[in-house]
Amino acid sequence: MPGENLSRDEARTRAELLTVDGYEVALDVRSAVGDAEEGAGPRTFRSVTTIRFRAAEPGAPTFVDLIAPSVSSITLNGRELDPAAAFDGSRIALDSLAAENVLVVDAQCAYSRTGEGLHRFVDPEDGEVYLYTQYEPADARRVFANFEQPDLKAPFRFEVTAPEGWTVWSNGEGARAEDGVWHFAETRPISTYITAVVAGPYHCETDVYEREIPGGTSRAEGAGAGTVLRIPLGAMCRKALARHFDADAIFLVTKQGLDFFHDHFDYPYPFGKYDQAFVPEYNLGAMENPGCVTFREEFVFRGKVTQASYERRANVILHEMAHMWFGDLVTMRWWDDLWLKESFADFMGSFSMVEATRFTNGWVTFANNRKAWAYRADQLPSTHPITADIRDLEDAKLNFDGITYAKGASVLKQLVAYVGREAFLEGARRYFKRHAYGNTRLDDLLSVLEETSGRDMKEWSRAWLETSGVDSLTPEVLYGEDGRITELAIAQDGDTLRPHRVVVGLYRTEDGKLVRYASAGVDVVGARTVVSELAGTERPELVLVNDEDLTYCKVRFDEDSLATLRAHLGDIEDPLARALAWSALWNMTRDALMPARDFVDLVLRFAGRESDIGVLQMLHAWTRAALVHYAAPAWREEGSRLLAEGALGELRRAEPGTEHQLTWARFFASVAARDEDFRLLSGLLDGTEKIDGLDVDQELRWAFLGPLAAHGRADESVIAAELARDDTASGKRHEVRCLAARPSAAVKAQAWAAVVESDRLSNALVEATIAGFAQPSQRDLVAPYASKYFEAIERVWSERSIQIGMDVVRGLYPSLQDSPGTLAATDEWLAAHESAAPALRRLVLEARDDLARALRAQERDGS
Repeated sequence: MPGENLSRDEARTRAELLTVDGYEVALDVRSAVGDAEEGAGPRTFRSVTTIRFRAAEPGAPTFVDLIAPSVSSITLNGRELDPAAAFDGSRIALDSLAAENVLVVDAQCAYSRTGEGLHRFVDPEDGEVYLYTQYEPADARRVFANFEQPDLKAPFRFEVTAPEGWTVWSNGEGARAEDGVWHFAETRPISTYITAVVAGPYHCETDVYEREIPGGTSRAEGAGAGTVLRIPLGAMCRKALARHFDADAIFLVTKQGLDFFHDHFDYPYPFGKYDQAFVPEYNLGAMENPGCVTFREEFVFRGKVTQASYERRANVILHEMAHMWFGDLVTMRWWDDLWLKESFADFMGSFSMVEATRFTNGWVTFANNRKAWAYRADQLPSTHPITADIRDLEDAKLNFDGITYAKGASVLKQLVAYVGREAFLEGARRYFKRHAYGNTRLDDLLSVLEETSGRDMKEWSRAWLETSGVDSLTPEVLYGEDGRITELAIAQDGDTLRPHRVVVGLYRTEDGKLVRYASAGVDVVGARTVVSELAGTERPELVLVNDEDLTYCKVRFDEDSLATLRAHLGDIEDPLARALAWSALWNMTRDALMPARDFVDLVLRFAGRESDIGVLQMLHAWTRAALVHYAAPAWREEGSRLLAEGALGELRRAEPGTEHQLTWARFFASVAARDEDFRLLSGLLDGTEKIDGLDVDQELRWAFLGPLAAHGRADESVIAAELARDDTASGKRHEVRCLAARPSAAVKAQAWAAVVESDRLSNALVEATIAGFAQPSQRDLVAPYASKYFEAIERVWSERSIQIGMDVVRGLYPSLQDSPGTLAATDEWLAAHESAAPALRRLVLEARDDLARALRAQERDGS
């Protein structure tokens, strides 16, 4: 659509021209309920927006953003504009601006089924309708007319007319008037992408957070020195999920987070109330709308889950809370500096979780899980500096990636080690006070950190924020005749040799455990750095060059250390050191330095001893990937048998009723390969088989049914019977995935058409269909779709929303056709489509790189 992809240059020009004084947005969503008119097009709602703004150059033209099926009227300063002439489907052209302007746009906007804009969901369990908004980076224009860029902040006042019996939430405090309209208090100046509306018959629980704001403390509006700051708390979910909703646990983490951020930021929470809505069919983990945070409802757990799931939820709650300061109070000027909010929120989420909640091992999860996302993203051809070059909105959408989040957070952890904790936090305090309700660039942050640390932050920024790629650090150890270290050096390899603050740990066996007996902190600079402090130390069995995980790098091992890990990895006592070792070995597997079958063997021998449940779950995911993508094809059958045998053995050995037993049960189901495996899964479903302590709840039933369907052991009638047991929104997603997983050419054709040729499925059901479509055991069955993929993706990208386009292009790439032929077909498409949308080409290039990496790993594994 013309003008839908806003460019950085257009945004800069508009920001120089305009100052926005305020919005009044009136939405009428009564049309969300009831039957839609047959053949009437998309279901729509009325949106009336009044914008007050000033122009630096009276008489100049500009445009306002709006994506809507139709516009009824446009009034600029009392002058009627012809919608047919002014509105092109994504923009409204405005000319002859006055110094002070009032724009009124009356439009019919469409409800969304893709999770972008105002999403409408009908609960299959009870027929209730639920609405919520999701905008980042630029989908507020699907709900109301606005200037859709982060640096044109303004106060917002919403009013919403909703069906009888509904409750409505927005960023400000709200109440329902006698006329049935919900009116919301005006917000402080915020960006369009973090405005929000949540509406429907949601189940809601409430609480309150209170703390005293001491005299002399910097304070937000309404929080005077020596007064009590009172923040009303709300937590919402669908009525059908209310019986599973543990709101008290959510409020506990919320209060712990508010305590932590108030203690450390010296700037009281600035947005009044703090509601948290857990909503259906959500594309993201969560979104930091001030006063009205939205989360995917999968964080409301329907069955037994591990502590890793509760930790993940706590981390996301705290990540979004950190955004209230980093991102909402102070916002990046344009998406180039997206990291100014996401890297900080990712770091502060883990930092606050470890220090303020019961999840004190959060840095273990960060090292093993979160950083794996960063390492992968940073080795793709699309890698970019943390401070990225974002040309337009499509670029921005794709840069919510492992670099912006996890690498950025890792680099901030290195920054804290570099400048010191207090200098870092004092820099944050000054940043908030200096730029409250404003927009910033990288230099604004660097300047306060230079003030508080006394260090040259520009050089650090050039090394860490303005370059891409990941360095490798390898120990080089020389020993004397007495067996003691004569020299220990760290060799750095990478395109950019960065300064690294690291701890080098030396480990040896004591009482059957590998424990650290010596360590030294050192600044790694250049290609080779000698750690003089460790000279003369007794010979170690293991050298860990990034012990304590202070920096962002790939860890390598000397030969002695690698031999120790192969024999004694499970003996490492410290969970963080053990997680770092696992992560390093996985990176070696991905880099074709370790055969995939060797990594599988290590997991089979040592994962059963892993105490950290999050690490164990990550090991399971890596092992499946190793077998499916990195193992030599000739070894896959044997590897599948070994993995199924090993997983079942650990399941039977696990302590009954524990989260480890549950985790091994899920893993066993996912790698089941033999007839006896499928008989056991079927028996566990029908009750003819039992494993002591294993509660086969509804979520676990679906986990067992999926592989049975994929291997032809559960037909449509069996899947339908399971849906009858669980006729819920979650059950429907599981059903769709299982149906698409069945090993039939007709099934694959139907699933492909449902996703590629039709737009009838919601975002959640598109995701479920894609998840079921390509099963590792069905490589030959889905082979014909490799060519169909390349024929379809440009059309899908142009016709569908960017979210669905991303899901299709990523999810249906023929990665199971792992051959040089698929690589060549990808290259042919890229060569023939040089003018395709850059974002589309980026996704295809990333998929190609993953395939090329898999082929290198397969060659290594088979050698």
